[in-house]
Amino acid sequence: MDIVKIIGIAFVSAIVVMLLKNTKPELSFVVSIAGVIIILLIIMETLGETVTVFFSIAQMTGMDNGLLKAVLKIIGVGYVTEFASGLLSDFGSVTLADKVILGGKIAVVVLAMPIIQNLFYLLQDFLKLL
Repeated sequence: MDIVKIIGIAFVSAIVVMLLKNTKPELSFVVSIAGVIIILLIIMETLGETVTVFFSIAQMTGMDNGLLKAVLKIIGVGYVTEFASGLLSDFGSVTLADKVILGGKIAVVVLAMPIIQNLFYLLQDFLKLL
């Protein structure tokens, strides 16, 4: 991921937003959204490459794809929750941001249950061998 490119786009967007905020507030909002979208597109490209590497590692090791998908969903829920919470906080809705975080934590627990269940089954099978 080219973090320098992301930081550059963020700073340029922030400076343009500050310059436009007093004269054209509606245009400053559009510039801000455009900066966010460009940064997200850069991140999504890198994320796609990373997911491909995870699946190739899973295939080489014989790991179940369902397990890997669950882990990736958990990571995704964490990132989306953090992003949404940050936006809500920026909009001044701290209470809603807190509830989004709570919802994200509950979603992570629900997504992790099959992994935890498989871990206990594996542990149970291991203890039977002893």
